[in-house]
Amino acid sequence: MNMLKTLAIAAAGLALSFSAAQAAEGQMPAKGISYSFEGPFGVFDEGQLQRGYKVYKEVCSACHSMRYVYFRNLSQPGGPGFSEEQVKALAATFTVQDGPNEEGEMFERPGLPSDHFPSPFPNEQASRAANNGAYPPDLSLITKARPGWYGTFNQLVNGIGGPQYVYSVLTGYTPDEELSEELLKEQPEGKHYNPYFANGHWIGMPPPLTDDQVTYDDGTKATVDQMARDVSAFLAWTAEPKMEERKRTGFMVMIYLGILALMLYLVKKRIWSKVH
Repeated sequence: MNMLKTLAIAAAGLALSFSAAQAAEGQMPAKGISYSFEGPFGVFDEGQLQRGYKVYKEVCSACHSMRYVYFRNLSQPGGPGFSEEQVKALAATFTVQDGPNEEGEMFERPGLPSDHFPSPFPNEQASRAANNGAYPPDLSLITKARPGWYGTFNQLVNGIGGPQYVYSVLTGYTPDEELSEELLKEQPEGKHYNPYFANGHWIGMPPPLTDDQVTYDDGTKATVDQMARDVSAFLAWTAEPKMEERKRTGFMVMIYLGILALMLYLVKKRIWSKVH
């Protein structure tokens, strides 16, 4: 018992230390925007996920990989809701390296639904060389890996705020002309000021979004705010594609446990009613 208590105290201390360390870096808490998939009964908005996929494809995929996601996932229940034919067409817009062929050589071909999203670079070294030494992270699980706010109780109640973190970084750049002289003196070459960035205020990625950068198929106006909301929702789905199924299962389990508790209570009353 003492061992369990010690471990619990140690875990709580580590959590508090981690939160304090993050706060010490001066990272601003993520913006408190809301999404349709939040809460115990929240679900993904198919239209938003389809728009978010388009932002990833036309903007983010130039630098960021998503190697844990397969094209076939785009047609699975609880996701963007693309048909199998649409997925085939979407996959074919990517070029995938395959092989070796009969001559022992690697070759390129159009993507298939069974392929995972290809990386824009063959390796980390090539990625750094193309991005001034910065290494764009894989986005498959980014909303699970990067919290938007800290504090054990806050995260317990509101979640870690991963989608909010992505949204805040995408919309949180401060133009150089608005920086103070002190910050301009600190500015590393090729870096941009973003107070929401987890690894310090200076980020190697320039502002990736501009108004009307993509054309949405459903006619939605492609503002920076809209694109940031859509792609952050899409990345929340890639990080947890079975979220809706998990919530439904959890709800059924809670109903089952409630019925079981009621039955056990009635059985107890019936048995003990005979005891005088």
